[in-house]
Amino acid sequence: MASDRSGAAVEPAVAGEAPATVARVRPSPWPEVPRPVRVARIVIGVVLAVAALYAPLYFEPDVNRLLSQAIYIAIAAMGLNLLTGFNGQVSIGHGAFFGVGAFTSAILIVDHGWTFEATIPVSAALTGVLGLLVGIPALRVRGLYLALVTLGLAVLFPRITQKYVDGTGGVPLLRPSRREFASLIEGLDDDQWAYYLCLAIMALLFVLAWNLVRGRVGRAMIAVRDQELAATTVGVNLAATKVGTFAVSAAYAGVAGSLSVMVDKLADGTNPILYFQRSIEFLVAMVIGGTATILGPAVGALVLVLLRHNTQDLIEGKEILAPALFGAALIVIVFVLPEGLVGGVRRLLLRLGQRTSARGRAPTAP
Repeated sequence: MASDRSGAAVEPAVAGEAPATVARVRPSPWPEVPRPVRVARIVIGVVLAVAALYAPLYFEPDVNRLLSQAIYIAIAAMGLNLLTGFNGQVSIGHGAFFGVGAFTSAILIVDHGWTFEATIPVSAALTGVLGLLVGIPALRVRGLYLALVTLGLAVLFPRITQKYVDGTGGVPLLRPSRREFASLIEGLDDDQWAYYLCLAIMALLFVLAWNLVRGRVGRAMIAVRDQELAATTVGVNLAATKVGTFAVSAAYAGVAGSLSVMVDKLADGTNPILYFQRSIEFLVAMVIGGTATILGPAVGALVLVLLRHNTQDLIEGKEILAPALFGAALIVIVFVLPEGLVGGVRRLLLRLGQRTSARGRAPTAP
């Protein structure tokens, strides 16, 4: 085996043949997507982006608030998707990280006079560290046992707030002044500013998650999810991947909790099942949209918020029915679309792309 001037490997010359250069091409971990599918994805992405940017200018403040709620739920579900969908660790306790982010922003605004925008990175950092601390002992358990451990976080968090948070009237309920969330852009109403701020942060975290799962870290996460033993044999640091993903996932939930203070104008610790319900919502949004997809949690969160809004009369005064309703929706989606809405659309586009490619390769009559 010789090499040419460029350093590429060259096969030995055979009589009557020219030397062939052997190109070493690194295989991609992602399957090749047909061109029609790529075009369809681009068109769908452009349409969704235009609709998302125009929505707050068209709808009333109440609808904009619902859309903003869908965005912060999508952010938390996106973080849970990194942990569960891509890394294979089941968590039902992300409502606790969501609550930590919410109370961090509310306490900094009410007690220390911070501006809301400055509290968002603090909430992300604090919940990321908390997720790191929870992720280390979580290395010893997995599957249903990990789900039970994280469930304890969601159930325990309201008790902690009742003990250590002293709001107005002695209850763990903080209501920052509405002027703390006033629009910073002239010409935009407060509800429009809240929507666009949530949308911008979601887009930033979307790009971060996209780059994360498409790179080396994402391949390590998927390897750990699919086969831990095989992942360790090829050099994947099992503990670092699991703990790091847990921290990033918790930081996403913390940012979502911080944004909820701006949208809902409060941080509430009076309801003992609120953060358990939040955890269920994140899980349902992830599954409805499609696990192990980047856009799926956003689609699932939008469907979830619209479903909750349209059935508000059914669960008013009966909060215990809300998890049952979301669980029923989850069961229906799992049976009808096991891969979620985005997964179903992606499979449909791939089938159409394959049919188009097959027709293009069909032999023609002489």
